[in-house]
Amino acid sequence: MRERLIGIDAGGTMTKVALFDPFGNELACERRPNQMLFPKAGWTERDADAMWQATCQAIRSVMERTGTAPEQIIAITPSGFGAGVFIVDKEGRPVRNGVVSTDSRSAALIDEWWKTGLSKDLSTHIQQRIWPGQTLALLAWFSRFEPQTLHRAAHVLLCKDFLRMRLCNDISTDATDGGCAGIIDVNTGTIASTALEQLGLGEWIGKLPPVLPSTDIAAGLSEAASQQTGLIAGTPVARGVYDVVGCALASGVTAPNQLAVVAGTFSINSTLHYRPTLNPLPTIQAAYPVARTYLATSATPTSASNLEWMCKTMLSAEGDRALQEGKSIYDVCNALVDIALKKDNDILFFPFLFGGPQGAPGGFLGLTADNDLGDVMRAVYEGIVFAHKYDLETHLKGPDAAIPDVVRLAGGPSRSNVWAQMFADGLNLPVEIANGTEFGAKGAAICGAVASGLYADIETAIEKMVVVERRFDPITERVAAIEEKYSTYKQTVTSIAAIWNKPTRSKTSLPPGSQCALANEHTQTRREEL
Repeated sequence: MRERLIGIDAGGTMTKVALFDPFGNELACERRPNQMLFPKAGWTERDADAMWQATCQAIRSVMERTGTAPEQIIAITPSGFGAGVFIVDKEGRPVRNGVVSTDSRSAALIDEWWKTGLSKDLSTHIQQRIWPGQTLALLAWFSRFEPQTLHRAAHVLLCKDFLRMRLCNDISTDATDGGCAGIIDVNTGTIASTALEQLGLGEWIGKLPPVLPSTDIAAGLSEAASQQTGLIAGTPVARGVYDVVGCALASGVTAPNQLAVVAGTFSINSTLHYRPTLNPLPTIQAAYPVARTYLATSATPTSASNLEWMCKTMLSAEGDRALQEGKSIYDVCNALVDIALKKDNDILFFPFLFGGPQGAPGGFLGLTADNDLGDVMRAVYEGIVFAHKYDLETHLKGPDAAIPDVVRLAGGPSRSNVWAQMFADGLNLPVEIANGTEFGAKGAAICGAVASGLYADIETAIEKMVVVERRFDPITERVAAIEEKYSTYKQTVTSIAAIWNKPTRSKTSLPPGSQCALANEHTQTRREEL
């Protein structure tokens, strides 16, 4: 019998179900969109039941499309976005919509905590920053502004944990999701009761899930889930990790010299450490399931989602034309940028459509009448590289910072050779890209491979399932040119932020994700206090 693994990745915009063989080869993937709900300014929510139904449909489709028999599946493992929250009653029914990690309703509360000095104390208990989409902050918001949710709640879950509950009736989380959520002491892997009590959230403590190993079998697939997915009841369901950790695993990150970069909805930059890092204090910190290490992560909404927005809103005609020619709009963009790199270009793009540093707005600077679409798209690609570089200046500075000598890249730019080369030139580090396309789902499958006994541990699973397929070394002459342009970019960010920000400007009118960027900037300016 040919053994197969299913990995699920419920991300910000899509739920993906991918099928893998024991050697990590991605055999097929089915995608289903997740509808984003915006009931109020700054709120970002999701219908949890609709996400579950989409997952079931995708599982059935990937099985049917590949002709895979249910008995071939040796493990199914969920992954999903970190933080946010899914709250259910005793029967496992959602008591309200799930909240996505780009939500910013708690920003005003966090500002209060900064003014009173409470944030500094909280960060010492959870070894990371406080930010609006974090589960800890959201629970505080519910206690104050939506107490009926607290009273109806039986269990607090994260995205992947909700899906696993539906798969096998298990109520638990793992140390990666618990860390990202801000509900555990990263040092001990236990619930951060002191932090919760300081916030007056003692009533939530008994509703938090137990923190259990990522690579354990949680339970067997339930009869109800069997009927909905077409899989066999009793099929092992592994606990899994949240998506950023999953991407790092699927990229083959196992050592502190590797910088894990995910360019997607957020600019995600992560490094491995042998103890939690406190200076610099990361946006997110969690135990990593390799050799007792910890993954420190910086995150801002300034990455490839800006390109996706541009393609959908400004390049729809080009996208339609590309489809007629059997291509994608991204193929067109890559070709245009490749040509544009052969000539000088002073255009700057600020990828802050979902929030920027110091409240800086998104946009272009330096356009002239002789520029064409290729010049503009090159600026977009460069601007996103610059945003990662900007975040890394903080992430890689301080006594606890890592000193990476190679980048493992995932996300949209990893599928583009021209963009991957721009990351190598912009960060002045070699960029390596592992096999596969759905890294979050593959990271889940790696956990499933260990949980099912296929491999002894994560290190062995990575060795057997991850292969570096492409490498891009920095091009010396491009490194110098891009560094000069980046210097102008940094100066301009500071200048336009000062011009744009006015005391009368309402933060609640900003797009989803902006409050997260502003809160991260808020904490960066206070890093010395920590």
